[in-house]
Amino acid sequence: MNRPIRQFKIDRISFQLGMINCFVEMVACGVKRLALSPPVTPEDYEKIRQASEDIVNGFGIQSYLEKSLLITDLQSEDFTKGKWSILYYEREDVLEEYLGLKKKKKQLEQSGQYNEDSRAEVSRAFMRLLSYPEEKIEEKLSCKASGPFLLTDE
Repeated sequence: MNRPIRQFKIDRISFQLGMINCFVEMVACGVKRLALSPPVTPEDYEKIRQASEDIVNGFGIQSYLEKSLLITDLQSEDFTKGKWSILYYEREDVLEEYLGLKKKKKQLEQSGQYNEDSRAEVSRAFMRLLSYPEEKIEEKLSCKASGPFLLTDE
C-alpha cells in the first residue's frame, strides 16, 4: 500500500499511545463496551505499558493484557500474529464476556463445529462487544478485511 507523502514522520509508539488514549476515552464515556489497543510486539508493550496504565487510571477504567487475541472475521490472524493487545473495559462482566467468547470458539474448534456459520456468529458477538453498529458488522463480514489501515512510517 502506498503511503501519502508527508513533511513529518509519525513514530509507531506515539501513534499507538494516541490510539490507546482515544479508545480508553470512548470506553470511559460509554461509547464502547470494549476497546482494543493496536496489536503490539512484546518489546513495544514494554515501552507503552506504563503510559497505558496511566491513561487507564486517569479515565478510571480497567485493562487486561491479551497475548493471544480472539481471531475473527474482524481482522486476519497475520495482523495479530506474535503480537499482544490490551483490552480496555469499564466493567468486569465485559472482560468475562470476551473470555467466554474466546472459550466458546476454542470449544467449537475442538469439537469440529467451527465452520463458516459459527465463525460468523463468533465474529458478530465480538464486534457487538466492541460496540459496532449492526450495519457495520454486516459490512465487515461481507468484505473480510485483513486489518485496519495504520498511518505510521514504521
